[in-house]
Amino acid sequence: MNDEILIDIKNVKKYFPLSKKWFAEKRYVKAVDGISFFIKKGETFGLVGESGCGKSTTGRLINGLIKVDSGEVNFKGTNLANVSEKSWKQYRKPMQMVFQDPYASLSPRMKVKDILLEPLLIHYPKMPRNEKKMLVTELLEKCGISEFHLDKYPHEFSGGQRQRIGIARSLILRPELIIADEPVSALDVSIQSQILNLMKDLQEEFGLTYLFISHDLSVVEHISDRVGVMYLGSLVEIATKQQIFEDPKHPYTQALLSSIPQPDPKKKRESVILSGEIPSASNPPSGCKFHTRCPVAMDICKEKVPELQQLDIEQNVACHLY
Repeated sequence: MNDEILIDIKNVKKYFPLSKKWFAEKRYVKAVDGISFFIKKGETFGLVGESGCGKSTTGRLINGLIKVDSGEVNFKGTNLANVSEKSWKQYRKPMQMVFQDPYASLSPRMKVKDILLEPLLIHYPKMPRNEKKMLVTELLEKCGISEFHLDKYPHEFSGGQRQRIGIARSLILRPELIIADEPVSALDVSIQSQILNLMKDLQEEFGLTYLFISHDLSVVEHISDRVGVMYLGSLVEIATKQQIFEDPKHPYTQALLSSIPQPDPKKKRESVILSGEIPSASNPPSGCKFHTRCPVAMDICKEKVPELQQLDIEQNVACHLY
């Protein structure tokens, strides 16, 4: 990992309309509400938060599956928010995605060899057939699937094997950035560690950069270098893995960490109990979005939106306590 910034997100917003009727009142789900962060080349940036906070939408905004409403998505100096649909093809190669569900992300009608050959046929149509097959075989074996399985269909594999195939497909074009959207949440715990270790090995071998999206903090702790914590479409804290897990500043981050089971009773964290339910993203609270559940909320929290401010070189927190 070095200090070169591969991707830089600046004040990105994405609102989804609740009604498309012409005369209906305009209401929106504020899925991503003005977030800013960067990812350095070669690092793993973990994005965590409860379901519905906007993590997956953020990943899809970066790789162009969803169009940005406003803000900048700068990839190697190019603002992808301004790139036309026709021009997106050249950015598909350096930026790939691993999806959450290994059962839904692979076509049931295609053999494994065809699933991996498809990106090469689209982006390198003139590459010799034997060279393509050699590349597919080599990459699949690096991901733990032997050449013997090339003519099989996805339904003949376990969930862990399918995710290995999905990872191989994401690597076939030799990308620089991989957006991994909950890549192990659908797998058994015993398989999760194997996939995470595989991803770390591949990162070292190919010099990959990861945006790792997850709701599981223990998984994020295992693989991430830096972590961003999301709540209701906004980032509330960004810091190194050590700072997040040893000295979290935001009350929401503290609450998330207190919910992780600790095998060692001596290391048990102070429990932080949140009251109430998560507010609706279509009607978020005024001021700090977290104030309705925050155990240390003040009057200013109800009125003023806290800005993400820098506490030290690596730690940024959006909270009126600082």
